[in-house]
Amino acid sequence: MDVKKTAAGLHPLERKVLPALAKHSAIDALAQAAGLKDVEVVRALQWLENKKLVTVAVEPRDVVLLEANGRAYQKKGLPERHFLQALGGKELSLEQLAKKSGLSREELNACIGVLRSKGLVLLRKDKSLMIKPTPQASAALGKEWTEETFLKKEFPLFVTSLSKDEKSVLELFKRRKEFVKVEQRKDKLAKLTPDGEKLAAAGVGESNVVETLTPELLRSGQWRNKQFRRYDVTAMVPKISGGRRHFVNEAIDYIRKIWLDLGFTEMEGSMIQTSFWTLDTLFVPQDHPARDLQDTFYVKNPAKGTLPATALVKKIKAVHETGGATGSTGWGGVWSEEFASRNILRTHTTGLSAITLAKLKESDLPAKFFAVGRVFRNETLDWKHLFEFNQVEGIVVDPNANMRHLFGYLKEFYAKMGFTDIKLAPSYFPYTEPSVEVHVFHPVKKEWLEVGGAGIFRPEVTIALLGKDIPVLAWGQGMERVMTEYYKIADLRELYRNDVKQLRDIKAWTR
Repeated sequence: MDVKKTAAGLHPLERKVLPALAKHSAIDALAQAAGLKDVEVVRALQWLENKKLVTVAVEPRDVVLLEANGRAYQKKGLPERHFLQALGGKELSLEQLAKKSGLSREELNACIGVLRSKGLVLLRKDKSLMIKPTPQASAALGKEWTEETFLKKEFPLFVTSLSKDEKSVLELFKRRKEFVKVEQRKDKLAKLTPDGEKLAAAGVGESNVVETLTPELLRSGQWRNKQFRRYDVTAMVPKISGGRRHFVNEAIDYIRKIWLDLGFTEMEGSMIQTSFWTLDTLFVPQDHPARDLQDTFYVKNPAKGTLPATALVKKIKAVHETGGATGSTGWGGVWSEEFASRNILRTHTTGLSAITLAKLKESDLPAKFFAVGRVFRNETLDWKHLFEFNQVEGIVVDPNANMRHLFGYLKEFYAKMGFTDIKLAPSYFPYTEPSVEVHVFHPVKKEWLEVGGAGIFRPEVTIALLGKDIPVLAWGQGMERVMTEYYKIADLRELYRNDVKQLRDIKAWTR
């Protein structure tokens, strides 16, 4: 180490703390010796540690603290001294002592025990308890007791700094009511390294090093005769975390851009919808298990919403009961308007697709729509399930659309999300036929992952909403499962734990 070079780069706080480290290690002691605040000492130690001039370790230490009675006796003196002074070399009853000393009955009893153990008082039982001092009492009053010396110390005290006699006093005080208590503290202790000892020996505490080049120094030319502090550009500096959006929102913005670039129009709507739009328009039977409380969150207030125009309600009713004009037999039974009007937290964003289709005119076709929105399922929370998550929704309304187009859209989307291999596997959903599950090949885990569902809306959906059977490609993809690969997150719950360190350190979405 170049002593002169290193010394020239020391901050004024470092110059004050470094010499004090030769005798002190605790922050409070260093602050007192250097004439600084605790926070200034901590800052100086961080800089010195970065320069490898000190080492800082956290060590548990027992400290002695005064409690209420201890603080009171520290100011007005020990009650046993007042007790002996009140005796005045005479034999007095307990009642006389109470009046003369002003001590409480509890304090008198404590004093008797302490003074008897020291051999300074004798007791005699007459009509009442009589107390008189022993010959040694007068000499004891003329000197300072170990307990009084102990109380004169500056608290808190470190147990390791106490002498053998002081530790004996501490044990006596611990047995007295609200006198002292011992707590364990974890304190930062600093120690000079060999290089730090060399630097401290060089006398860096006294220096006329200039910190700032001022206009006055430049105008007067005095800067030529000044020694400026050397700045170390390699020194560690505090990490600054700039403002940024939540990383999940960054991914959502990217996904939204993918579909907008492909010519899609975004759909938006409330997270609270009636069962009519979320389930009935999609030909989900009213006795389907997905409508049960264990799967769906029903809203308590307001419990019901408003149904759309009567003509559409009649079409949906007919489709469910008889199939209506779709050629289907429907689900049979009686379809309930009251059940359809119940408000729920949307279980998927496909309800937005139903609302959009109901507003379309034939002159609007072909048309493409997408949505990225929060949905809710009554799921048990674990590493791969959330009860609140985002769904990527999409529909293409085109008389010429087919499954090859559906595969093309999904392949393009997942390629932009980092998954180059995609396959569709046959499946079943109440509102699409054919229906497929979407699987992507995970490039790291080397396995196929199921990430969502897709298909072509059934005639029971399109004829009731559009008025004619036009192919409607539809898909709903779980966004969180697609995101986790990019962020290398294995547990879906980590996406929303809002840990500040995670939010600062996680990489930006740059696909």
